[in-house]
Amino acid sequence: MRMKTGSRRPQRRCNAQPVAGLLIAGVIGAGLVAATPAEARTPMDGAQIKQAISGKRIYLKTPLGGEFPLNYRRNGRVDGEGQAVGLGRFMQPEDQGRWWVRGNRLCQKWQNWYDGKRFCFTLSRGEGDRLYWTRDDGLKGRARIGR
Repeated sequence: MRMKTGSRRPQRRCNAQPVAGLLIAGVIGAGLVAATPAEARTPMDGAQIKQAISGKRIYLKTPLGGEFPLNYRRNGRVDGEGQAVGLGRFMQPEDQGRWWVRGNRLCQKWQNWYDGKRFCFTLSRGEGDRLYWTRDDGLKGRARIGR
């Protein structure tokens, strides 16, 4: 805490780093919408994963009904922009990283998000443009394939 000159009340400085970590985990991770059990899902192999996401924008579902876009470039770069879902108030709203396929899993590593840690996902295809993912730490969610 620090005192503002001429003020009797201390001002608190907020370190946004812990808040940002929790928020991004909630938006991109654990809080994503789960699938309905009745929908058929087809596990994807490495070639199917590449074909489905390379050069596409993938929209992750968020807990409040919004979508979080990730752009999977053909050159192995990925970028995300969280301004539309309000991340800019708590953390760096944009980040870039790289993606690759290892076996039958999609892997990605961001420059800043998740402290630069690598995560891999298994993907299953749902109806239409739906994808369902399970991250290597057990978190699950839903996304849709854009153009």
